[in-house]
Amino acid sequence: MTQNQEQHVGHVVAFDFHAGLGEIRDEQGRVWPFHCVSLSDGSRSIDIGTHVKFIVRFHVQRDEAFDITPTIHSNP
Repeated sequence: MTQNQEQHVGHVVAFDFHAGLGEIRDEQGRVWPFHCVSLSDGSRSIDIGTHVKFIVRFHVQRDEAFDITPTIHSNP
């Protein structure tokens, strides 16, 4: 169970618009589920491949991504 406010970065690897459910893969390869209400801009939609920053919190029965914010990602 994760309770800290550590900032994570990753990218959206799955998103179902109709269900409002998605997954983010972080830089360590861990996959975090999320619900569209956790998108910080209130849009309730996000494109697969979008680079994001987020925090992880325990919700109901598992850790999930929250406060999800798209970031500008540049390739070196």
